[in-house]
Amino acid sequence: MERITCPVLATRRATAEEAAAHIRPGNAVGMSGFTGAGYPKAVPGALAARIDAAHARGEDFQVSLWTGASTAPELDGALAGVDGLAKRLPYNSDPTLRRLINDGKVDYVDTHLSHSAQQAWFGFYGDLDVAVVEVAAVLPNGLLVPSSSVGNNKTWLERANKVILEVNHWQPREFEGFHDVYYGAALPPHRIPIQLTHAMQRIGDPYLRVDPAKVVAIVETDAPDRNAPFDPPDASSQRMAGLLVDFLRHEVKQGRLPASLLPLQSGVGNVANAVMEGLLTSEFEEMTAFTEVIQDGLLDLLDAGKLSAVSATSFGLSPDGVRRFLANPGSYKGRILLRSQEISNHPELVRRLGVIAINGMIEADIYGNVNSTHIMGSSIMNGIGGSGDFARNAYLNFFVSDSLAKDGAISSIVPMVSHVDHTEHDVQVLVTEQGLADLRGLSPSDRATRIIDRCAHPDYRDRLRDYVARARAARPHAQHTPHLLDEALGWHANYVRDGRM
Repeated sequence: MERITCPVLATRRATAEEAAAHIRPGNAVGMSGFTGAGYPKAVPGALAARIDAAHARGEDFQVSLWTGASTAPELDGALAGVDGLAKRLPYNSDPTLRRLINDGKVDYVDTHLSHSAQQAWFGFYGDLDVAVVEVAAVLPNGLLVPSSSVGNNKTWLERANKVILEVNHWQPREFEGFHDVYYGAALPPHRIPIQLTHAMQRIGDPYLRVDPAKVVAIVETDAPDRNAPFDPPDASSQRMAGLLVDFLRHEVKQGRLPASLLPLQSGVGNVANAVMEGLLTSEFEEMTAFTEVIQDGLLDLLDAGKLSAVSATSFGLSPDGVRRFLANPGSYKGRILLRSQEISNHPELVRRLGVIAINGMIEADIYGNVNSTHIMGSSIMNGIGGSGDFARNAYLNFFVSDSLAKDGAISSIVPMVSHVDHTEHDVQVLVTEQGLADLRGLSPSDRATRIIDRCAHPDYRDRLRDYVARARAARPHAQHTPHLLDEALGWHANYVRDGRM
């Protein structure tokens, strides 16, 4: 089936190598892609080959890469593997790129995902030279049918001086009508309220727009998204999911949640899928989701009729999930809506809709501060992603983690987190396989007791209680959040020195 039906843009067909030649050393390049979906499949590899050849000639060739979120080895990995990146934003999960960031060889701007588009518009990142965006089709009037993620594509297409399109025949042509791209945003002081009051309300267009004069190349591809399989939920994930679902039942009984809950948001990973599995066998009906990524668990809930609708910005399915979706994509139209991430993650909308947010963490401390990005305070893992967008503005938020890591050498509950992403003021409920700590309405002293008693692993509880007791005794007139400052990060220092907290 012909996917490029615009007479003007059809003349811009090019090979990936010809398209990549439009990207120059030092350029800022905005590429599509969000959690392994909808990223360009051909141009990044061609660009990596150009960079590698330039380096072999002794020439300096690096670019700054902006995306929606994480992408795939064919993009982040390919460019990182040839030392092709000078700067990366706003999120990353590629192991090769992570190593370069932590080695100080790539500048990394770790940004809230709802902020990245508007900060580009504000000019905080400088000019955007080239946009490389995957789409499912180019219509006769030049409008673009988005593919499996929207991310920051609208902003990149508008801000870039030059545009390269990849038209991917693997993406279902039935995607037309799955998207809602909001074009009503304005810069301060001319902003108006976003008129969205329920998860599936349409406030924009089904298409992306591009100025045809900026399109310098269109590359046709036929390649799948990175569809990584999920491990089956382990006992720990199932335990945390059970605790969380039981807590939601309790909130319904207390009259604090409706019987159909409020719109769900869940981060990426096995615990999130385990929670969805728990909801699948629960009594909850007619649920909705207002989230970033559609994982297999949400697809399961849709297929079972437990979930009526999902608003997101991207897919993040396993190979099995992709097969299920592609078998009949039209059956999901009207039940799945993909938006730009500045809308899917918008604090105004998260607060208005009363989202229930579920996100992972690396560690939490005894007073409820959460670190979701850094290992031992210095090495980035992935980034803050959308967790802050949702947690701070949610009606109810959960942070989940195993209580131990590295075969018990690390406790996820510590005296003081080594890096703060979410302060104690924004964290409501902590969950580990040991238990659930509801921190709402508690003083720091009460939070410490509850977190230690319910979330810390038994191997570390006595040490945590001892730390709190000695901190209280050492500073009788500093009892609000008492700490032993020369010892607060001692557990992390122990691990760095000895390999065990």
